Amino acid sequence: MKKFAVLFIMALLIPLTACAQDSDVKWKEGTHYKVLDEDATSKPVITEFFSFWCPHCFQFEPVIKDIKTKMGDNVKFNKVHVNFMGFTGPDVQNDATKAMLIARAMKQEDALNTAIFNYIHKQRASVTGLKDLRNIFVVNGVDGAEFDKLANSFGVNSMMRKNQQEIDKNRNYIKGVPSFIVNGKYQPTFTSDMSLDDISDLIGWLSKQK
Repeated sequence: MKKFAVLFIMALLIPLTACAQDSDVKWKEGTHYKVLDEDATSKPVITEFFSFWCPHCFQFEPVIKDIKTKMGDNVKFNKVHVNFMGFTGPDVQNDATKAMLIARAMKQEDALNTAIFNYIHKQRASVTGLKDLRNIFVVNGVDGAEFDKLANSFGVNSMMRKNQQEIDKNRNYIKGVPSFIVNGKYQPTFTSDMSLDDISDLIGWLSKQK
């Protein structure tokens, strides 16, 4: 009889424990993120859609650095430069995408992205095409001939196509930048009371969801 009473009490506690665990979840669907009608990726991936011309994207760069620092080795970070913002024409935006991908091919993406951001937002200088971006790279130690070679390479042009495919695939979800899609299925939504640390934590938490 005593054994039955113990089992009965334990059975009652199971749903209470489950409720307690649910209440401990900080991030709520519909408030902090949306679940997209898409299949989840086989491996964790955080995709950021951004524009070099966007001041909010520029301000978000410390958050991006924090996310990269915190995420595990099994999480991929994918930066996608968009070409549909109203800051400048699509051709110039595509040139900036190419510059980013040249930097990626050179394994200097973070440093050279920062140089482009600073050129636009700190120096208040104008980017009118690939020539200006080439000059930014040269000033930051890149060999001009190597830049030209990579600009016309199959590898960079292939990455350009993949960047555009990411834009086309997710265009219905991306109304502005910066915007994120995590694991191909989750889109974080940032509320006014969230700190930069909160945003980083939310994106990291979403990367662990299946």
